[in-house]
Amino acid sequence: MFTDSTFEQFQGAFEGFADIGTGTFTLITTTFVLGAALAYRQLCTSKIQGKTPPHIPSSIPFLGQAVSFGSSPIEFLLAAYDKYGPVFSFTMVGKTFTYLVGSDASSLLFNSRNENLNAEDVYSRLVTPVFGKGVAYDVPNPVFMEQKKILKTGLSINHFRKHVDIIESETRDYFTRWGAEGKNDIFEAFSELIILTASHCLHGKEIRACLDEHVAQLYADLDGGFNHLAWLLPGWLPFPSFRKRDKAHIEVKKIFGKAIEQRRADPNPDDDMLQTLIESTYKSGRKLTDDEVTGMLIGLLLAGQHTSSTTSSWLAFFLAKDKALQDRVFEEQKQIYGNGLAPVDYDHLKDMQLLDRCLKETLRLRPPIMTMMRMCRTPQTVLGYTIPPGHQVCVSPTTNQCLPDTWKDFDKFLPDRFLDPEVANSEKFAYVPFGAGRHRCIGESFAYVQIKTIFSVLIRKYEFSLIDDYFPEVNYTTMIHTPRKPIIQYKPREF
Repeated sequence: MFTDSTFEQFQGAFEGFADIGTGTFTLITTTFVLGAALAYRQLCTSKIQGKTPPHIPSSIPFLGQAVSFGSSPIEFLLAAYDKYGPVFSFTMVGKTFTYLVGSDASSLLFNSRNENLNAEDVYSRLVTPVFGKGVAYDVPNPVFMEQKKILKTGLSINHFRKHVDIIESETRDYFTRWGAEGKNDIFEAFSELIILTASHCLHGKEIRACLDEHVAQLYADLDGGFNHLAWLLPGWLPFPSFRKRDKAHIEVKKIFGKAIEQRRADPNPDDDMLQTLIESTYKSGRKLTDDEVTGMLIGLLLAGQHTSSTTSSWLAFFLAKDKALQDRVFEEQKQIYGNGLAPVDYDHLKDMQLLDRCLKETLRLRPPIMTMMRMCRTPQTVLGYTIPPGHQVCVSPTTNQCLPDTWKDFDKFLPDRFLDPEVANSEKFAYVPFGAGRHRCIGESFAYVQIKTIFSVLIRKYEFSLIDDYFPEVNYTTMIHTPRKPIIQYKPREF
């Protein structure tokens, strides 16, 4: 009988590939993922018409390249690209991954149909316990497409106009706790602030009113379900993070259920995302159930929380590193809103061209999602290679966006590179922080509104600087590549 402490030890071993001992890892994976290993061996022996992608060899059976990739994934992928070209495969934890590097190779994934390169096969195990049954990757793809269309209806310009005021107010209120000057964890701050602003904008006033420390911890426990462990192993295993995730999901559903009931009884409801979901119907005419509304609300919050908080943190550090650029961003605020710095409004967000370029360049160098994946269900041909069914087909935005043969001065933070409109469009899939084509993220516009509004407030209030010239390294042990030791220095901006 396993104890909680035993599972905590196992969980710690799984959550960062770089920290895994080969013996420990092999023991755990052979115990829980034996079926996957057998399936993998059968797959390797199947015959495929055409030339398969070059396979990076490994002397460690089953584990394969997990340690090498996990310790330094971008360096690993760039080295493989130099040696093997834009299409290559490798084994990791009993699975075969085929990476498509560069615009031409990546077109296969971004132009694919779900029946050929399938998303549910990859993401359902990770996402469904967090969002709940009946939404996202737990439903057939046509139903998911309908759900995304409903969500896009709620992410409208009319709603964004209201969101700007909400985000500005939440940001001002939040940073009063920082005081005039000091040092603080910027990632922790943005993680909390993004939850507050997203909940207020996307969930409605009823749910925002419930957002106390207890609910914030429930969100954190749900969020803790997004880890390597959940991606690799069945959700019914009694790991501590799984238990916390499942308990939090039940409690959040109850809280959201009460808010939905309260909203349905309101004779004059707000025009917001919650109301959009309550009133929407599928093509069949069926309305969304309360469970579906809850699942979609959770998905909206958590899917965007990681990306926006991580991107905002990196943007703060890039501006802190370059005072001249930071001052230019502030001067842009004065040019748009006058020396008195009028409140932020939606119509002027588009005029923040320099801040926009800084955000784009941050997303180029530090896209929060390192890899987008699909399961290959039918043989797929790309650049002369045939990818067999069973391979996990991957595109890394981080890798595509730092290829030396595509990006001049690829390793430098140069926002003004985007003054040239052809920079991001010269190769269709060279710049894909939000995906592309039919797989493009529906939350992209909201993310830009959210982050640009937050920084409009912060750049007026503070001057940011690095502490002893320390610029954070990337934390590769998490699924979202956050900054390590994200402590930043700040003082009042004088103007």
